[in-house]
Amino acid sequence: MKSLITGGAGFIGSHVVHSCLTLGHEVVVLDDLSGGFQDQIPAGAAFVQGSVTDYALIQRLFVQHRFDHVYHLAAYAAEGLSHFIRRFNYTNNLIGSVNLINEAVKHDVKCFVFTSSIAVYGVNQLPMTEDLTPQPEDPYGIAKYAVERDLRAAHEMFGLDYIIFRPHNVYGENQNIGDRYRNVIGIFMNQIMQRQPMTIFGDGSQTRAFSYIDDVAPVIARSVDVPAAYNHVFNVGADQPYTVQHLAETVASAFGIAPQIQYLPARNEVQHAYPDHSKARQMFGQDAAVPLEEGVTRMAAWAQRVGARQGQPFGDIEITRNLPPSWQP
Repeated sequence: MKSLITGGAGFIGSHVVHSCLTLGHEVVVLDDLSGGFQDQIPAGAAFVQGSVTDYALIQRLFVQHRFDHVYHLAAYAAEGLSHFIRRFNYTNNLIGSVNLINEAVKHDVKCFVFTSSIAVYGVNQLPMTEDLTPQPEDPYGIAKYAVERDLRAAHEMFGLDYIIFRPHNVYGENQNIGDRYRNVIGIFMNQIMQRQPMTIFGDGSQTRAFSYIDDVAPVIARSVDVPAAYNHVFNVGADQPYTVQHLAETVASAFGIAPQIQYLPARNEVQHAYPDHSKARQMFGQDAAVPLEEGVTRMAAWAQRVGARQGQPFGDIEITRNLPPSWQP
């Protein structure tokens, strides 16, 4: 099987590449390296540097390689920031996805695997289940849900089979800890290694179920081998929610220090978000979930090996009104 994996130099993508190679796939990685790193691409995968927004490049790749499967993980996944970079968000996360869907239809791809997000749910009854009607609260979630709907339309019109995963709050090795706008665990670790206080928006009472990468990437990779999963949506990740305050204390403990926290004004964000994973367990089986303390400890050891990274401010903020002060360019 030949598989295209977009975003394969990034965090989740690089782990999906590894799992696909282990399963015997021939893998081509497409990544523009805006948030990933070439040295994270596992040996054995071919690498093409470029963007999903480059339609001419996408067309050439599909003609050249005749992919059996597409795993689309490339995205700029900063929910909070997406309010202030609307054009950038929709260009990269929606139009880029449509470029891939077009070519997948033209070249009779067997299955298109898309990593969406629990951001599509917005404020809903908890736990979030796949049968709820999505009500995304931010442009990032809106873009993800639009791609989900487009895949369904492409299936109904052209027969393109797809699998949609909604992962959430994934963390682990290879995460871009220098990104100041997303991935709270990586932000905490980077701040600790730079001898800065961990910053929390609000009082830290907001809850998330933090998901270790080994509980997510292998399921995504092997999903194409489960035909019964085709044309379904699955939540994937950890079950147990924790407060951000508890998370900060857990990260500090993994570094062997007392937590030092700076509380910032609350952002406009969903206060509580944790899904149900019964559907994924029934379809793919239940692997042992990595507990938060163990996963954070593993990631902390990796972070200390690679060292702190200096994150750069996003260079093209489109709207500055109501932008959190700590995000001001």
